[in-house]
Amino acid sequence: MKQKHFIDSHKGATGLFVIALMFYYDRWENTTAWVYLAVHGSYGLFWITKSRLFGDKSWEKPTGILYGLVIWFGLTLYWIAPWLIIRYDVATPPWYLGLCVFVYALGVFYHFASDMQKHVSLALRPGLIQSGLWARCRNPNYFGEFLIYGSFVLLPLLNQDGWTPFGWVPAIVLGIFLCGVWIPNMLRKDKSLSRYPEFAEYKRRSGMFIPYLL
Repeated sequence: MKQKHFIDSHKGATGLFVIALMFYYDRWENTTAWVYLAVHGSYGLFWITKSRLFGDKSWEKPTGILYGLVIWFGLTLYWIAPWLIIRYDVATPPWYLGLCVFVYALGVFYHFASDMQKHVSLALRPGLIQSGLWARCRNPNYFGEFLIYGSFVLLPLLNQDGWTPFGWVPAIVLGIFLCGVWIPNMLRKDKSLSRYPEFAEYKRRSGMFIPYLL
């Protein structure tokens, strides 16, 4: 089996897990839960579609069942956010709910559009990509993914009555993935791309993670 099989199956299972939580806690009237189901559930479907059409080759690596299960259950840490929303019946203020959806939409654009650009660009002309969403950021796909998961982290944080109990835990989980997986991957990528003569100039005018505005 390949790593992507475990990742894709987990992404696809997220929506079902949220529905199961809503059933167990009888939270069918909770608007925040429905919004969470919409954003995280749709992201799972988007990811599976991307995996089939223009997936990341790094997830094509063969893996054993044991390591695959480590990946699967590691990703399950992201399910703490919907559990908090549904367990504590979080009622997110409308303005805050809108902000979270905005962050999610921006993340979806950056993540999937940049991955599609990378896929097409490398298919046509292998080499260093320095245009489009990659012109001012060397990892716009990671930036978009951070915004996506950032919206998931924000949703359970604030209730109309104040802060949600343990609402900060999903932020810790995201920080662990950011520092333990994403940043090391970005640093390894920079090291690999340094073989191109034009990389030094590209690095000067682009952010590793957050796009430069100027």
